[in-house]
Amino acid sequence: SRTLSSIMFEVSLALIPGIVALTYTFGAGVLQQSLIAVLSALTAEIIALKLRQRSIRATIGDGSALLTGLLLGISIPPHLPLELTIFGTFFALWFGKHLYGGLGFNPFNPAMLGYAVLLIAFPKSMSQWPPPLSTHGWTQIWGLIQNASLTHPGLIDAVTQATPLDSLHQLKLGMSSPEKIVGTSLFEDAGRVHWALINLGFLMGGLWLLGRRLIPLAIPAGFLGALLGLTLISVLLDPLQQPTPLYTLLSGGTMLGAFFIATDPVSGSTTPKGRWLFALGTGTLVFAIREVGGYPDGIAFAILLMNLAAPTLDAYTQPRTYGHPR
Repeated sequence: SRTLSSIMFEVSLALIPGIVALTYTFGAGVLQQSLIAVLSALTAEIIALKLRQRSIRATIGDGSALLTGLLLGISIPPHLPLELTIFGTFFALWFGKHLYGGLGFNPFNPAMLGYAVLLIAFPKSMSQWPPPLSTHGWTQIWGLIQNASLTHPGLIDAVTQATPLDSLHQLKLGMSSPEKIVGTSLFEDAGRVHWALINLGFLMGGLWLLGRRLIPLAIPAGFLGALLGLTLISVLLDPLQQPTPLYTLLSGGTMLGAFFIATDPVSGSTTPKGRWLFALGTGTLVFAIREVGGYPDGIAFAILLMNLAAPTLDAYTQPRTYGHPR
């Protein structure tokens, strides 16, 4: 009895606990960015359908554009300038979805494609995350999003700081001292606590999706299992320089990527064995990018790289047809 629109609606509902935690931590900018991204996604969808001479009414209601905009909106910094949010969302819909023929034909996850383009093209703006529980009203945040006040001296230093994964990345590059960053407790500072709460919010939504059987267990289990296993090995080899397993699992976009991004049924693998390989590969790439890559998180790049591998994984992991020899 499930339809495409009902599935998209349920996935959007499952994002609510994580969005609430994000909004509590970073303020109203999260909601404003999400609204801008959703409206931009719907606009981009309508324009693309018009250019392709497809039915707008039949397609716009499936909820896929809304979900893409929502996923991108909660992935970017809450103070990202307005034009960058619009650019990233249009890129996600046009170059990540409609260029290949629309929903069902896209080889890449559209939201992560838009996020990756923003991160590569505008790295400074994409790194401007505010401190947890910073107090800014709707009017102040809207001014920041419009980029009208960014020329004020010292404003950036007043409203932004490195995320826990950024700090850990600086440590590994030799830019910070270990005693300032690495510890044995997950709740060592406010930044870790609030990013942990955000990840726990997305974990709650992901478990609800699993209970509703809207996503396969293999994807989040393989993703988190590979990341956890490699982290444990790294901690055993170098306990002073490596974060704890909880730090790894509850930082950045780990839970959002495991339950909401990597589980995209179009751009991921679809065979039973292929899903496990896809998930294990994604978790391994996330660990590798965080360890030796140029970006502190790596969720988007890991998923996009495994999107490229998904057709090959499906081709070599086809299940045996009933009644036919192996």
